[in-house]
Amino acid sequence: MGKRKPGVDEGHYIESYLSMNGKMRAKLTAPVLLSYQGDSARKAEFPQSLHVDFYNDSLVIESQLSAKYGRYLEGENKVFLKDSVVAFNIKGDTLFAKELYWDQNLNKFYTDKEVTISQKTPRQRLIGLKGIRCNQDLSDITLFDLKPGSFFVVPDSTSATKDTSKTLIK
Repeated sequence: MGKRKPGVDEGHYIESYLSMNGKMRAKLTAPVLLSYQGDSARKAEFPQSLHVDFYNDSLVIESQLSAKYGRYLEGENKVFLKDSVVAFNIKGDTLFAKELYWDQNLNKFYTDKEVTISQKTPRQRLIGLKGIRCNQDLSDITLFDLKPGSFFVVPDSTSATKDTSKTLIK
């Protein structure tokens, strides 16, 4: 007997909603979905890109995410994202990564790969050489191995004007 091949379902122009405890939390859109049904872990792939809108309790978009590739592991409720991953929130904070995981149970993003985060308030651009861990709304951020030369802008408290000075993190 030969090896059994898992079945693959293909969908186009996908729009899917994620709810937790009866409340809508996210809306996913993608041009193509490949759903693998087999003996091992069930998974879904988004080979041509995906976009996710995350909602707060009032159904207002609090953050968004896009990537050129995604893979969802159903048993773990985790999504692996790669290739031009960008996440941003309504405050203007933006995360850029080559690879990123989204844990749906914990509502967190994490990776052990290099990541850049640009924040609007306080104005800063930080690079984590060995990754990040943060909430999906880009709050409660922990960067690992901060790159020398990352910076943040601190208001000059000695001046009556709104001048700012740059401080390097070493």
